[in-house]
Amino acid sequence: MPRVTFKNSDGLQLSGVLHKPSFGKPIAYALFAHCFTCTKNIKAAVHIADALSRKGIAVLRFDFTGLGQSEGEFADSNFSSNMADLMAAATFLTEKHQAPEILIGHSLGGTAVLAAAKHIESAKAVATIGSPADAAHILHLFSDHLEQLESDGESDVNIGGRPFKVRKSFIDDVNAQDVRERIGGLRKALLVMHSPHDEIVNIEQASEIFVNAKHPKSFVTLDDADHLLTNEADSRYAASVLAAWASRYIDDSEPGDRTYPEYEKGVTQVRAAKKEGFLCTVNSNGHLLLGDEPLSYGGSNLGAAPFDFMATALGACTAMTLNMYARHKQLPIDLVEVATRHQKIPAADCESCETKKGKVDRFEREIRITGDITPEQKARMVQIADRCPVHKSLHSEILVTTTLADEDNTT
Repeated sequence: MPRVTFKNSDGLQLSGVLHKPSFGKPIAYALFAHCFTCTKNIKAAVHIADALSRKGIAVLRFDFTGLGQSEGEFADSNFSSNMADLMAAATFLTEKHQAPEILIGHSLGGTAVLAAAKHIESAKAVATIGSPADAAHILHLFSDHLEQLESDGESDVNIGGRPFKVRKSFIDDVNAQDVRERIGGLRKALLVMHSPHDEIVNIEQASEIFVNAKHPKSFVTLDDADHLLTNEADSRYAASVLAAWASRYIDDSEPGDRTYPEYEKGVTQVRAAKKEGFLCTVNSNGHLLLGDEPLSYGGSNLGAAPFDFMATALGACTAMTLNMYARHKQLPIDLVEVATRHQKIPAADCESCETKKGKVDRFEREIRITGDITPEQKARMVQIADRCPVHKSLHSEILVTTTLADEDNTT
């Protein structure tokens, strides 16, 4: 993921990371605005950007002024400067890549996105995650310091266990914002995502955003998620929903622009960069997949593990074979489901195996058949499952040959 820098309206250098799809040209670009006093590297931002890039959407996440690796002092920033930073990021994408069509904001970043959206004409869809409808909502985070801010003009406050200097100008700026009015005049598709268990920004704030917005608008509850989406499953779910929703508003009328690496028919090509750990891209006869290892094995869990692909091959082949048999015999079958699991077991525990030392591979296959057929017909279909070509290959002698490609042919 390339790191990028660009200047804001004050000439300060802002730092960002641009996530791009592994294959081909992005179908769209998105901007991600992080939460108040957070950085671009908060887990929710990283997970969502990763997930969207796998859906073909490039995402720029960046640090607001005075945070993370961006220049400037946080004390000199405010809600208006966050809006200006967003517009600078949109200009950067427009000039260097492609104008952003999707704006995403987490917490106060979502409120900033709502306020700045009208100034980013290329944006067609806006999504908020755990965002307040009113910028002044965040003032409760340092309510004990408001008196000092009024009298001294500034105060050191503690937010999320970290010290920050806040000036009265920040308070005045958020109080002057009328985000609700801007929500009503958004004129862009809106997705509001919020958890009913959010203890930082209550669900009523999401309701206000939704009520003030005009159609098209959608609301998705994040169930048991916390405000920061610290559970990876929550952030990846949010990204999956967001990508599906945004696809309705993205202009992907020229799919020919999404060029993929050339492939040879009948060949599966795998590419793996050392810096990506176990993650690899798979072009299987023109079909694009991701391979990886689970987190427990040191991977990033962004794709199927190698033995998962083998189990998938067995399950898919079994289902195809059984349905083909059902069609041939005109059996009233509605659905075939195959669950497969791979294990390494001690060879001594396998009575039918010739190998008696070390471990052997064991694939467990469970078949569920939905349809009005007799027990005898079901038993016959179980026998037919063993005729699946992948099953037969796993039980037969397998030869693997390896050659080293000519250097002139490598990229």
